[in-house]
This record gives sequence, structure tokens and C-alpha cells, in this order.
Amino acid sequence: MSRLYIADAFTDRPFGGNPAGVVILKEGDDFPADEIMRKTAAELRYSETAFIRPLSSDEVKQAIEEMGPALTVRPSDIDGGFQIRYFTPAAEVDLCGHATIASFKCLREAEICDVGGTYINRTLAGDLIIDVSSDTVLMDMAEPKHISTIREPKELQELYQVMGIDYCDIDLLPQLISTGLPDIMLPVASAEVLESIDPDFPALAELSRKYDVVGVHAFALAREGEKITARCRNFAPLYDIDEEAATGTANGALTYYLIRNGLCKKDKCRFIQGEAMGRPSEIRSTIRRDENGLQIRVGGSAAILVKGRIHFKDLL
Repeated sequence: MSRLYIADAFTDRPFGGNPAGVVILKEGDDFPADEIMRKTAAELRYSETAFIRPLSSDEVKQAIEEMGPALTVRPSDIDGGFQIRYFTPAAEVDLCGHATIASFKCLREAEICDVGGTYINRTLAGDLIIDVSSDTVLMDMAEPKHISTIREPKELQELYQVMGIDYCDIDLLPQLISTGLPDIMLPVASAEVLESIDPDFPALAELSRKYDVVGVHAFALAREGEKITARCRNFAPLYDIDEEAATGTANGALTYYLIRNGLCKKDKCRFIQGEAMGRPSEIRSTIRRDENGLQIRVGGSAAILVKGRIHFKDLL
């Protein structure tokens, strides 16, 4: 039997934030068949479900060696590791921020990882470092990448029209950014415009396929005096996710977008997402600059709603 949880990420109370399924396999067990994991995610009906396999001590040592200079902590500070695979109801994805936050909250609840511990998270997007505190999980993002900028008038009109709003020149252009998963960062003029977004979801799925991205992460910068960085909405219908209440990887990408465009002078950002869905979420990011380059981390709290067991042998 494997442990099954439902947890709300990027919030400190149930029924807020972004819900995720979390399945923790017994030590020594391998992952179920891909189709079983996808069907499990579809049955749970959340945007992502995480499947967690504890790494052996030898696998942790191997991961540390493979990370080499990319390791952002001392090897002696690593307390263990896990391999996590992420499934939407439609397909596997390389990485999911909110499901990672939920996963380590559940691992802590199951007493498989410790408060104050540092762990390797092996994902299809690479090996990442996770810090677990009493009330927050903080995760490394993959190396930030600027893929391209959308600047042609025809393409701008197409993108904003698909999102159900008019294109307005605000001295910022949409950019394809990845810190593990590629998304289109879509600037809009105000919180009111952000709230009014009403995508044509079939057209947005096709546009996401055209640009080879997960979806669109729309944002409006905070007004003067607000103690946040930006308000956001995230749409990924290509993966059967019309809208998400909180997205770690996309807000990691947004952090890099803000840095690239000279809009982030501090070493921390705070994003509010999910308001349009009635599930307000708070996502925090941190920025570290050193001789190894730029390291973005994303984190937040989580609340467990359900815990139980799942019998994969009965599903084969």
C-alpha cells in the first residue's frame, strides 16, 4: 500500500491555494505503470498529482556527485532525497512547483523528512534542492532561461485576442521563460485587466502547442504602496488545466522575467494568485546571485486536507 494525500499548496489553511494529489510509495517500491499514474491523476481530478519514490543512500550519493558544481549546498548538508514524477489528468510533466510544495509537506507529515532538513528532489527537469522548515517549503528552480520574446504586431494581437483582452503597449513584451517549464509571461496593464481575462481555451491550447509552452502566465505589477510584487493568473488548457490557483514554476519564471526587465531590485518577490478562482494563494521567491550565476527559489506553505491509502496492486 502507498500513502495518499490531498494537500493545498501556497496557503496555510485548507480550501485555499492550489490542491494537489500526493502519493508516497513504500521504500524499495518502483513507480506504477505510467498509465496507472495518469489515470490516478485523472481520478483525483487535480491539475497535478505527485508520485514520490524515496531514494536509497547510494542514489543520493550518486545524485550529489552528478550535480557537482551545480550543488547549491555542501554535500554534508544533504539529509536524503526523493524522486518525484508529476502527472496531470492528461500527461506527465517535467516539474510542478505547487505539487512539490505539497509533497514535502506530506513527507513531513508522514515523518519521512525532518523539519530543518535539506533534500534532493530528482525530477525530469533535473535534480533540485529542497529546504523544509516548520511552516515553509523552499525549492530550487532549474536554471532560468529566456527562450524568446514575442514582439511582432500580428503575434501580439493574436496572443492577447486569444486571452480575451485588447493588446495595450505598456513598455513590456510577452516573453517565453523557463525555470523548469516554459511558459509565456504575459504583462497586462492593471489588476482590473488581469481580472477581465477570458481565454478562448481551445485556441489557447493550440497557441501553447505552437510556441511549445505549458501555457500563459499573466501578471499585473502591484500598485504603489502594495506589499506584493504582482498579481497573477495562470492558464494551461493544453494540459487540461484551464486555470491554476498557484504555480511555483511559472512564478519562478516570472521572477526571472522581472529581473531581465529591470523590475526586480530586491532579493525577494511576493506573488498573489488564485483570487479569480476564490482560492487566494501566496507564492514567494528568493534570488541569489553569486559566482555560479543566478539561483531562483520558490516556496510557500501547505495544508493537508485528506490522507489515506491507495492499493496499486488492485489496479493492475
